[in-house]
Amino acid sequence: MRTLLITGPGGSGRTTVAAATALREAAGGTRTLVLSADRTDTLGAALGVRTGARPVRITPALTAWRPDAGAGFRDDLAGFQDRASTVLDLLGASRLDPEEVTPLPGAEELTLLRALRDAALSDAHDLLVVDLPPTAQALALLSLPEGLRRYLRRLLPPERQAARALRPVLGRLAGVPLPAEWLYDTTARWDVELAAVEAVLADPDTAVRLVAEPGPAGADAVRDARLGLALRGLPIEALVANRVLPEDPEDTDGGGPLASLVAQQRKYLGEWGPAHTLAHLGHDPRGEDDLTALAVPGVNPATAPVEWPVADRLADDGVLVWHLPLPGAIRDELDLIRRGDELVVTAGAFRRIVPLPSALRRCTVEGAALRDGELRVRFAPDPALWPRTR
Repeated sequence: MRTLLITGPGGSGRTTVAAATALREAAGGTRTLVLSADRTDTLGAALGVRTGARPVRITPALTAWRPDAGAGFRDDLAGFQDRASTVLDLLGASRLDPEEVTPLPGAEELTLLRALRDAALSDAHDLLVVDLPPTAQALALLSLPEGLRRYLRRLLPPERQAARALRPVLGRLAGVPLPAEWLYDTTARWDVELAAVEAVLADPDTAVRLVAEPGPAGADAVRDARLGLALRGLPIEALVANRVLPEDPEDTDGGGPLASLVAQQRKYLGEWGPAHTLAHLGHDPRGEDDLTALAVPGVNPATAPVEWPVADRLADDGVLVWHLPLPGAIRDELDLIRRGDELVVTAGAFRRIVPLPSALRRCTVEGAALRDGELRVRFAPDPALWPRTR
C-alpha cells in the first residue's frame, strides 16, 4: 500500500491539501483512507462531512478517520493499572477511573502512529493519506518510534529476559513482590508495536508531500523540513506551493496593493525549484467542489528513496566514504559522534542516532566534509578488526 504523509508549517493548508489529495485519488477509483489526529475536526470541515472516532465513508472509494485520542489513552492507562496493580498496591496509590482521565500532551500523536500502523496492515485500502501535525511536530513524531525502541533496548536489554526465571527467588529474598513479568511483557508489546510503525515509515512506498505558502516563513519551513526529512531517510514526493496569487497585469504593472506580494511569491517559487502551485481560491476551501477546484497533483506511483551509500575508495585513498544527503545543512551546525557501532548525527535542530553499516563497524572515523548538501564521512579500516588479505 502506498502511504503519503502530508505536513507543512502551521496555517499552510496541509489538512486541506490532504483532503483534496485523497479525494482526487479516490475519484480515480483508488481505495483511499485519509487520517488525521487533530482534536478539532479540520479534516471534516474541509471535506464537508463530520469525521470522528469511527471511519466515515465520504465517497464509494474514500474513507476518512480521525481516531479518538481520549479513548485510546484511557484504554492504555486502564491496561497499565491492571498490569501494575501489585506495585500500585505496594505504594498505596489509588487508581484513576476512566471517566476522570483526559489525554495528556502527545496523546494525539501516539494515537495517530497506532492508527497509521493499523491502517497499513489492513488490506482494505490502496492508498493511505496521513494529515500530519505542523512540520516541527511531525518531524519529532516521525522520529519517535526509532527513539523509543532504542531507549527500551538500553533500559531493558532483551538479554536480561533470561533472568525472568529468577524473579520469584529474588522476590522471596527481598521480601517484596517484584513486577518483572508485566514489565517485560509490556516492553515486548511496545517493541512490537513500535517496530510495526518503523516498518511503515521505512517502506519504499512511503513518502512525504510537503505543503507551504511561498514567502519568508514558508521558505524557512521548507528548508528545515528538507533537512529533517533527509536525516530521517524519508523522500519528498512533491513540494506543494499553496495559496499562490495570480499575476494580475493591472496590479503588477501599476504597482497595485498585491504587486509586492505577488513578486515575493514568485521570488520564493523560483528559489524552491520544481513545485506544484495551487491557486488561491479567494476563500477557505470547503466541500468536494472547492477541493476539486484546487487541482492538487496526482500521487506519484513511486518516489526515489533517500539513499546513504558507502563508496569503496580503498584502492585509491585507503578509505570507505559514507554519503549522507543533508540538503540545506550548515557546516557550523553539524556535529558527529561515534559511539560504538552507532553514529550520532546532529544537523541544526535535528539529531539522529544511526547504526553503522556492517563494513564501517570495523573502521575508525578519519574525517568528514560537507559538500553540495551532502555529508561525506571517511572511514579507515581498523587493522585489529579488518580481515587481512594475503
